[in-house]
Amino acid sequence: MFAGRCYLYLSLSLGVQEWHEFRTQTLIERGNEQHSAWITLRPPTVIGQFHTLFFGSVRMFFLGVLGFAVYGNEALHFSCDPDRRELNLYCYNQFRPITPQVFWALQLVTVLVPGAVFHLYAACKNIDQEEILQRPIYTVFYIISVLLRIILEVIAFWLQSHLFGFQVHPLYMCDASALEKTFNVTKCMVPEHFEKTIFLSAMYTFTGITVLLCVAEIFEILCRRLGYLTNQ
Repeated sequence: MFAGRCYLYLSLSLGVQEWHEFRTQTLIERGNEQHSAWITLRPPTVIGQFHTLFFGSVRMFFLGVLGFAVYGNEALHFSCDPDRRELNLYCYNQFRPITPQVFWALQLVTVLVPGAVFHLYAACKNIDQEEILQRPIYTVFYIISVLLRIILEVIAFWLQSHLFGFQVHPLYMCDASALEKTFNVTKCMVPEHFEKTIFLSAMYTFTGITVLLCVAEIFEILCRRLGYLTNQ
């Protein structure tokens, strides 16, 4: 009976030990898979990684912090002559069909979509960075995603120039005849117009830098691809 108990205890101990080993091995494998997926989500080029850092930190910080400071209370300080609430709101909506913060947030999200779709596909297929540059089909897909980013940035640049122009003037002439015939054309004061002009120029600059980085990334991909074929 004592020997049976010892045998049962030994079996249970070995079973628990095997279970712990199996669990540890499973966690290690999962950790490796997550690490591999994280590496896959990184761009395969040096310029692409710098672009992600620039895009994710500097540009978003500039828009989130300084953009709110410059444009956060614009509607409250936008005033017309005569200073009446309904007139101020009507002219401000005419002056800003879409607020700059919303436009630039939509621009950032839209530009991120092509790269996010590609990297999500690569993570699901366990495609590492070297495979993206070595296999022609993956290289073509990645270049297409970069070209789509360029096209979206150019479209956003064009829309921004048509919506906001390149300079914010201190006075805005508002056609308020639809609101009340006695108003006709009225003058409105734009608050902090000089700061807004500087911020607007900075956003144009960020768009230009992003386009240049995308073009440079395509050249890096082509050079590395040619170098890989030469080594073959």
